[in-house]
Amino acid sequence: MQEPPGAVTGWLIAWSGGDDSALQHLMPVVHAELRRLARREMRRERPGHTLQTTALVNEAYMRLVDLGGVSWNDRAHFFAMSARLMRRILVDHARSRLYLKRGGGAKVVSLDDGLAVANDPRSPNLVALDDALEALAKLDERKSQVVELRFFGGLSVEDTAAALHVSPSTVLRDWRLAKSWLLKELDARGHDGR
Repeated sequence: MQEPPGAVTGWLIAWSGGDDSALQHLMPVVHAELRRLARREMRRERPGHTLQTTALVNEAYMRLVDLGGVSWNDRAHFFAMSARLMRRILVDHARSRLYLKRGGGAKVVSLDDGLAVANDPRSPNLVALDDALEALAKLDERKSQVVELRFFGGLSVEDTAAALHVSPSTVLRDWRLAKSWLLKELDARGHDGR
């Protein structure tokens, strides 16, 4: 069943305001969307990955609930934060595994996962991509956020624009520039995914 337009935003605002009953309405929708995001992320993982979709959803949900006094602006803001949390969980997991293996077994992620990174087949590992995104954020926070929302969150251009309060054309421009910058940065760091 599709929720009424604006319902999620209304429930998020009510929940932020202390209305615990709004959480009961919100949970089925949020859980379904978190599972969609988690499945998308887990499809990029190697077979036999130790972190399962359900565990990723549960961890993201627990972190969202623990955020407490966040004033949710709207649905896009909530799911942007969900994408950021999932990125952190996956990167933390990858860093932990790298630490345990002393540098081996880095997870490979394709930057062009249906979103064409200048027809380049290279694919950086998740930790290297995270490091490059952190470097990009220091130069241009919005471009880093665009990559995070589109790549990790699976948000459309329109949803990304709404979450960042910019136009869709700005998102497309930032997306193109950020992808190009990230590829150059990953090349410079010697992370071509091979």
